[in-house]
Amino acid sequence: MEESVERRELVIRRAPRFAPFLVGGAVLGFIVAGILVLARPEDPQYTPAAALGFFAMLFGVIGVGLGALLALALDRRSHRRARRGSADEVTGTMR
Repeated sequence: MEESVERRELVIRRAPRFAPFLVGGAVLGFIVAGILVLARPEDPQYTPAAALGFFAMLFGVIGVGLGALLALALDRRSHRRARRGSADEVTGTMR
């Protein structure tokens, strides 16, 4: 049984996952759209469903964009707080 040990230098940081920020921004955009449709006076030219669809798309895209910007800002911050470490990589078979 032969083993080899190799020391590696690592960068350790806590990076955000982007998907929850994008989904969260879209959900918040949809909620804002729903509130806006319920709060505005009804327009006879557009049904409430049509207005909700329009505003949901508009504010959903804006929410996704804001969520992405927040995730990017937190990712950049995690680069500044990164620490260096080392680890031993052991290769070979162990029984």
